[in-house]
Amino acid sequence: MSAILEHAAGVIADRRASYGDPAASMTTVAARWSITLGRPVTSAEVMLCMIDLKLARLAHDPTHRDSVVDVIGYAALLPEVTR
Repeated sequence: MSAILEHAAGVIADRRASYGDPAASMTTVAARWSITLGRPVTSAEVMLCMIDLKLARLAHDPTHRDSVVDVIGYAALLPEVTR
């Protein structure tokens, strides 16, 4: 179990280096989705929807490691975007 958690932490660090602060990124996505959906969307909702997307993909292939890592990563960052 610790190996996949360590891998997820590495992915989070890589994405932070590539895309910047996750809270700022999710705020940007939330603003765009708010326009698309015609209602306010929060950063937390974006994270929860991304987790749902990955869970839907896992329902198709429960062995897809990248989707598992992504669920872990989004869940780990959820408290960071809700501050």
